[in-house]
Amino acid sequence: MRTRLVALVLLSAAALSACGNSSDDGSTTTVSTETSAEVAPASPADALWGRTFFSTDVSGTPIPGGGPLEVAFPQPGQIAMSAGCNRGVGSVELAGGIVNTGPIATTMMACPGDIAGADKWMTDFFAARPTWKLDAETLTLVSPETTVSLTAKTVTSPDRPVIGTTWVVDTLISPDAVSTSTALETSAPTLTIAENGRATGTTGCNRFNGPAQLGNGTITFGPLVTTHLTCPTDVTEVERAVLAVLDGEVTYAIDADTMKLMRPDGLGLGLRGE
Repeated sequence: MRTRLVALVLLSAAALSACGNSSDDGSTTTVSTETSAEVAPASPADALWGRTFFSTDVSGTPIPGGGPLEVAFPQPGQIAMSAGCNRGVGSVELAGGIVNTGPIATTMMACPGDIAGADKWMTDFFAARPTWKLDAETLTLVSPETTVSLTAKTVTSPDRPVIGTTWVVDTLISPDAVSTSTALETSAPTLTIAENGRATGTTGCNRFNGPAQLGNGTITFGPLVTTHLTCPTDVTEVERAVLAVLDGEVTYAIDADTMKLMRPDGLGLGLRGE
């Protein structure tokens, strides 16, 4: 019986020894057997996603037409670009400090005059797999023949304020399309919201005036009072489209000098600040 008791005491001592270390003063320090979860460091490329940059200096082969080169990283793994004419989009990997794009798909507008070679310059530049370096608001891209310094859009083109800016309607938005027209370009409807909460402007023909209340990402218009001039048929269509959006609550989003107003049913306006 005594032999069994001694064995139990020895086992208990061994268990305590495994759970702690005794210090010189006789106290016991517990040693945790758990390992801390390691947090992977953020990738340097994470600082680029969601940002847009415009070239401020080009050394080496110049951009035909003068550019600027616009480079955007809309979301992880995607790149968009323009050198003054067509816009290109594609996939991108930024590991190892190299811009490695997949095939770049571009729009197909004709590029007149000096900018005719801008698209080829752009695709050739990225085909060369330039290196990249980000220093605060400055992105530097270096290919064997060209070095481009770009500055963040938030610095070169900060967001215009909703209030006090004169906004010019340049696109009409429907659930199926974003469109413009000669009538829209020539009539150039405007919108200005004052500090006192009044909206004024033109429909492209008639003038309007009424309340506009700003909310959290929303503007509530109306009712708006307009003049009653007779307008050409095509301008009347523009007027109807504009007034249809400036009626009740719409959401708004500003990106530099552009603003988009959208109704819940998918109708909206694209505007530029002046």
